[in-house]
Formats: sequence, C-alpha cells, structure tokens
Amino acid sequence: MFDWNDLKYFLAVARHHSTIAAGKSLGLSQSTVQRRLTELERAIGQPLVKRHPSGYRLTKFGEDLIPYAERIEATVVDFERRVTDEAHDLTGVIRVTCPEPIIGRMTKSALIDRFQTHHPKLKIEFVTSDRYLDLSKGEADVAFRSGDTDDELVGRKVADSIWAVYASRGYIEQHGKPEQVNDLPNHQLVDFDETLSMHRASIWLRSVAPDVKISARTNSVLGLIHAVKAGIGVGPLPASLGDAEPDLVRVLGPIPELSRSWRLLTHPDLRRVPRIAAFFDFILAERELVKTILA
Repeated sequence: MFDWNDLKYFLAVARHHSTIAAGKSLGLSQSTVQRRLTELERAIGQPLVKRHPSGYRLTKFGEDLIPYAERIEATVVDFERRVTDEAHDLTGVIRVTCPEPIIGRMTKSALIDRFQTHHPKLKIEFVTSDRYLDLSKGEADVAFRSGDTDDELVGRKVADSIWAVYASRGYIEQHGKPEQVNDLPNHQLVDFDETLSMHRASIWLRSVAPDVKISARTNSVLGLIHAVKAGIGVGPLPASLGDAEPDLVRVLGPIPELSRSWRLLTHPDLRRVPRIAAFFDFILAERELVKTILA
C-alpha cells in the first residue's frame, strides 16, 4: 500500500509540470518532491510522469489517476476544514524545542506572556535535548533552529545566528587573549564532544587549530558556556549568549564561517493546524522581539 500523503506531490507535479515549481507550491525542496513521487511510483508499480525538455508530463496511467487523486484531495480538504472548525477556539499544547539557553531568554522576556495574552487557551511546553528532536516522529511540534535543517521541515527565517570566540576575564589575565584566528593554536580551547563533532563550530575549530589538544569537551552549547566561564579555555559561542555573560569577553569575531539563520520550523502536516498556525503568526508578528532573544 502506498502512502496516501504522496498523492499531493503527484498532483503538484501534474499541475506545475516541474518538481521545482511543485516544491515551491508545497513549501518543500525539489528533492523531497522528487523522492516522494518516485516512492509513489514504486509502490504503485507504474510510472506516473515522464520528463520532457519542457518539463514533466503525465503518462497515460497518470492521466487516468488524476480525477481519483483530486477526489481524495477534496475529501481531505473537507476533513481538515471540519477539524479546523472544531478547533476554532484554539485550545491545546504547543511543544517547542530550542537550545536550552534560549528557553531562559524567552521566559525572561515578554514573548511568552504576550502569546498567552493573545491565546489564553494555548499552552507553551518546552522540550529540550542534546540532539535535534525529530518533528516528523512527533517529538515536538515546532523548533527554533540555526544552521542546517531537515528538508522535510517547513518554516520561516526569524533572525540571524552570529557566533564569536569568547574567553573569561580570568583566563585573559592568566593567558592573554588571541588577537587573530591564527593565534588560537597557542591557546587552550574548549569544543563539543564526539556526539556533536559535525557541528559547524567544531568543524571550524578543527580547521583553524587542527593539532591543538582540547582542554575540555561538552555535549551542549550550555556546556560550552560553562567551560569558557570557568576559565578552562577559549571557545566559540553564539553571540547572543556570550555577550550576555558579564564574565566573558568577546576576543574574536563575529566569525563569518559560523554565521547562519535562525528559523522557526515545523512538519508540513502541522503547518496549518490552527494552534501551530497561531504560534507561527504570533512569532512573525513579534519578530523584532524574537531577534533580541535569538540574534
């Protein structure tokens, strides 16, 4: 049995004659559309489209299936509308995942209180982990993330993610501070452990100081902050968090290689769920406040 959800990719390609345009219409990547369409064809056992110089065209079998797929689509839309009508009063829980230090900044700001004022029947529940939670498996509803993201997720940019290199005042008094990136191999450094070895900050450190013995390793950004504050070594940190620590000094940066965008993300199946849509609309309306928390 094929995945009923894959019919929307089939219909989008049939309507736009292009996987790129179909992806844009669905808010997904071309690769996701191509992969799901291929999986649908494999499950059915016959090709539904053929590629031509001018774009994708339906096969004879694909044309025969269009009215059936459209009938299913219309039924699903009616079903979603009924669910939306039932949930028009916007009640329930929104599970939000983001880096642990950001949770503290959000709760200390007016952001959550403002949301609760707008939507008193909705509750924000933060979910944290040392790893990226899988939204497709329901481990959380929405995520604030910077850097590389899953192609399956959809969302919007809400801020810039800037990183710099920091040291404690005590470390600087004892060891001095690096004046340029090339000075880092002459200092004690803190880094992520092997569980986060592919994080861009860890990759960058290995590239600029490949032979340095790391003085401390940790499995979280919060751990990096504690290690640098303790004077164990110099390390890269998000500028939003490093600049907020009175005991830390920004010694280098911003580091262009570490700059990314903060995005608010969710799974496509959840994007139009009323409580999730309400959260997205609120965050985008409060983008200036969100930037002060994340940037």
